[in-house]
Amino acid sequence: MSEKKNVSKAKKKAPAKENKSFFGKAVAFIKRLPATIAAPFKNTWRELKKVTWPTRQNLLQYTLIVLVFMTFMGVVIGLFDLGATKLITAIPVK
Repeated sequence: MSEKKNVSKAKKKAPAKENKSFFGKAVAFIKRLPATIAAPFKNTWRELKKVTWPTRQNLLQYTLIVLVFMTFMGVVIGLFDLGATKLITAIPVK
């Protein structure tokens, strides 16, 4: 019995696509346009609802860590630059 159902489903043809004119396709495109434009924004909003946001205290801690790290790296890069400048100026030019 189940084989008959599978065979009968396989014999059924997919519905034929309508042969739309250019005008029909253009109208369909214009009708879908607002939904097409809004879809990424809706998806983004759904994903943002799933986010676990940090607490105010965590946010301040993370910000402080980033600022300290950036200051440290600025000092390190500045020292490398100062050392490279002294090294270049120490080389005699012929």
